Amino acid sequence: MEAFMESHYIRVLPFLFEGLIWTLIITGVGLFFGFILGAIFGMGRLSKNKLIYGISSIYVEALRGTPILAQILFIYFGLPDLLGFNIDKISASIIAISLNAGAYIAEIVRGAVYSIDKGQSEAGRSIGLTRSQTMRYIIWPQAFKRMIPPLGNQFVISLKDTSLFSVIAVGELLYMGQQYYGTTFAAFEALTMVCLLYLAITVPTALYLRKVERRLDV
Repeated sequence: MEAFMESHYIRVLPFLFEGLIWTLIITGVGLFFGFILGAIFGMGRLSKNKLIYGISSIYVEALRGTPILAQILFIYFGLPDLLGFNIDKISASIIAISLNAGAYIAEIVRGAVYSIDKGQSEAGRSIGLTRSQTMRYIIWPQAFKRMIPPLGNQFVISLKDTSLFSVIAVGELLYMGQQYYGTTFAAFEALTMVCLLYLAITVPTALYLRKVERRLDV
């Protein structure tokens, strides 16, 4: 036991916990803004206005059709040439997660709203509600219930996507593991613990989502 406590499996943990904090911060903040973008562009994909629909569709297809690794490199290295100032790596990572997740969440929002029976809208209008009031008080609450499981899945996907930010030296979980084995050469031990920490978050999240899905009956 004493030998195990002195092994690289244990010694790497302080480094990894530091990286895990940044992983969770980037994921959480990114998904917060991603949901806002997803709600806006998801509703835009349902709009009868051709301009709004077109802009929303371009955003969704462009972000879903390109790798997030290319997006982070574009934001961190490409945009500064256009904007004339640098973007720090944490901000670039949050922007990348927000934009990327927003595109997928937009489709989640669009699908959830579209899945609500049209009779619900007609019922709202029949009692004197405007279109926006019908959406706010009748359609959206039902649609949001159906969004919860796929939004949870998007959290897991975005969490794992943060590992790609090691290419711009963001101190997330994988990068801290790489830093550790770069000096100790204990790659097997470090990467084993990296994977276990990812699983410690993703597996309970997946199990919880299944429970929520059964409870909501969606």
